[in-house]
Amino acid sequence: MPSFPQISVRQPRPFDLVDDPVAACGVGTGFEGVFSARVRDGHGTELVLISIHAGGTGIWANFHATLPLGAIPSTSNGTLEVFEFAQSGIGEVGKVVVPIVFGRALIDPYHGFAQYTVRSGDTLSGIAGDWYQDASQWPRIFDANRDQINDPNLIFPGQTLRIPQ
Repeated sequence: MPSFPQISVRQPRPFDLVDDPVAACGVGTGFEGVFSARVRDGHGTELVLISIHAGGTGIWANFHATLPLGAIPSTSNGTLEVFEFAQSGIGEVGKVVVPIVFGRALIDPYHGFAQYTVRSGDTLSGIAGDWYQDASQWPRIFDANRDQINDPNLIFPGQTLRIPQ
């Protein structure tokens, strides 16, 4: 019988656009049913750290946690980390790191995103002009899609981009 990882994060998925508070859910276990979640910005600065209560020693259970950021992050990218502090008090055990994108760092207020399929001849500045009436807002779209765009000058027909709203 296969064993389960100590912690499994089901939401957010890697590179998801997240809101404030950041909502996290999954399945996990920790010593006496306690483990932790933290959000860091792209510089590694801790924005929030909370305790999660789920399961117990050797018992896995679903968890749902909300992590209030309290302010707009200084970077659009960051991470959600879910882990258990080592019983020795030094280190972190079973750590899962999920890269995330902060919607409010891209556009405030953030309400979600639309999907746009790139067509031949499109550019990020052209798409930004259509969606935001300001071509100079193309970095919003670039940052929201870093998981599939490495160079803002290289987008391809058929790509489905997230347009922060």
